[in-house]
Amino acid sequence: MSAFAIARQKMVDGQVRPSDVTDIRIIDAMLAVPREAFVPEKSRALAYLDLDLEVSESASARRFLIKPVVLAKMLQAAEIRPSDRVLVVGCASGYAAAVIARFAAEVTATESDPAMAAKARDILARIGAENVTVRIASAADGDPANPPYDVIVLNGATEIVPERLNRQLRDGGRLVGVFAMSQPPRATIVTRSHGDFGHRTLFDATAPVLPGMVRAPAFVF
Repeated sequence: MSAFAIARQKMVDGQVRPSDVTDIRIIDAMLAVPREAFVPEKSRALAYLDLDLEVSESASARRFLIKPVVLAKMLQAAEIRPSDRVLVVGCASGYAAAVIARFAAEVTATESDPAMAAKARDILARIGAENVTVRIASAADGDPANPPYDVIVLNGATEIVPERLNRQLRDGGRLVGVFAMSQPPRATIVTRSHGDFGHRTLFDATAPVLPGMVRAPAFVF
């Protein structure tokens, strides 16, 4: 067993399982997807640590893989079905999309940085994630040309109410992400039902705020 495979097993056994993640599909996906493949060479030794891992190579366009535990717990709350269409917003290098692709029917991943989107496409192709499509779009816009989605996953935090994303949910659809409109930030699930949107707090969590989901500065007299 390779050093990365051992680290992957330790990530699942030491971080994911003890956090009450019991969905075997998520556990199997995290054991199968090589997280180090989505990380720059210089940072691969950090690939399986419990942290938000920067994967960008430009200081002007910072992108992250969110903590494995935060991702796993949000995916479990979303209750993704094998027939579901899933939208991953702010996909960075594509790790979350690759994990979800192992147990969803179809995944669309959006990324606002063209260079990072190209990197995600390349990595996903190399690991054989054939049911993932990567599109260039701002996080706040989502994928307005191709709704509705059964599930929308934010690969990061939002400081604004994601109204445009909510409207891209199918009736009965779920959106999960870290909501940082107030302190402390909390992982939250939004459910659409007959045109209304219900919100439920899942757990306290932090994650880097997605570009385009940053709160506008307040005007100070």
